[in-house]
Amino acid sequence: MYYVYILASGRHGTLYIGVTNSIQKRLQQHRDGEGSLFVKKYGVFRLVYVETYGVAEEAIIREKQLKRWKRDWKIELIERDNLEWRDLSDLIS
Repeated sequence: MYYVYILASGRHGTLYIGVTNSIQKRLQQHRDGEGSLFVKKYGVFRLVYVETYGVAEEAIIREKQLKRWKRDWKIELIERDNLEWRDLSDLIS
């Protein structure tokens, strides 16, 4: 399984989009300061959106697509399923 995810520093805060094959491991890396320097610098640790894919190439294509989106579109995507910008990491098993 592959995951495209969006992290936020807070509601309507700084956003980070990534792709991984292990969402739990990747989130822990980010929180331990071993992930992206951007995430570490801006404190972007709250998992606010995630999509799953069975094929790595599809996940990578989607990640690149989302990175090109306007910020408003990203916010609409997050708020469609997560209006309160809750940290969803506790729902990931």
